[in-house]
Amino acid sequence: MQLQKKLTAGEFVVLAEMEPPKGTDTVAMIANAWAVKGKVDAFVIPEMSNAVMKMSSLGGALLLQSRGLETVLQVCCRDRNRLALQGDLLAAQALGVPNVMAVAGEEITHGDHHKARAVYDLDLPELLGALQMLQSGRDMAGVDLQGSPNFFVGSTMKVTPRGEAWDKELAELDQKIAAGAGFFVTQPIFDPGSLAKLQDSLDARRAAVIPTVLLLKSVGMAKYINRHMDMKIPEEFINRIQKAPERVRECVQIAGELVSAFKAQGCPGVNISTIGWEDKLPGILAAAGI
Repeated sequence: MQLQKKLTAGEFVVLAEMEPPKGTDTVAMIANAWAVKGKVDAFVIPEMSNAVMKMSSLGGALLLQSRGLETVLQVCCRDRNRLALQGDLLAAQALGVPNVMAVAGEEITHGDHHKARAVYDLDLPELLGALQMLQSGRDMAGVDLQGSPNFFVGSTMKVTPRGEAWDKELAELDQKIAAGAGFFVTQPIFDPGSLAKLQDSLDARRAAVIPTVLLLKSVGMAKYINRHMDMKIPEEFINRIQKAPERVRECVQIAGELVSAFKAQGCPGVNISTIGWEDKLPGILAAAGI
């Protein structure tokens, strides 16, 4: 459990999202993960991110874990009821997956199966409570388990400016900590200073809050995010990409600089999201000096 050991010791950790394939060909996934072995502490395996049907997080995690690569299994409220969630968690632990990240899941309307029905049998606090109960040796029906799991549990949080929204987020963070979560991954952040301004609130909770660094793929992507999503990409980054002779390389460079900035700021780590461009991870890490 390298991830937990390093966070406990106060060492900087690197997480990297590794998307499972939309199909059964896992060659690229395994090769991309292997290319950064020893530099990435654990691979976060998304559970059908953006509600797009792909191989499950459990399947992807087991593929990498069986090859000696530490993984973080995502368990998602959207797609499974409490029976299936508990069964998957027991299977994951029995097969060697050491880390779990509880997520709510994006709405079905964002994905490619619009006739699918969301489950949401459990909400996020309830899912964390279920994990806590399993680790105590009982299932959600109160029945004793024949061997209980021992996961390092994480979840998500949203970094917002100070105000009512931030107070609400902190209250939810406290709930998640009480339910046993030991680390938290944020939404993509493009301004390390915005997180630094909130660090006093986080330090008081001794919460390991890990910012996500999102790899931009183009000027168009950056402008779309600024227009339609609750994120703000600095105009400086957009101008740099526009003027660069090799725009993809500039995007990789910007991601590496953000990783380096978060590390210099004293963050416990970063989560790198490349959304299908996992082959760019070596370049991002090189640009970050890792």
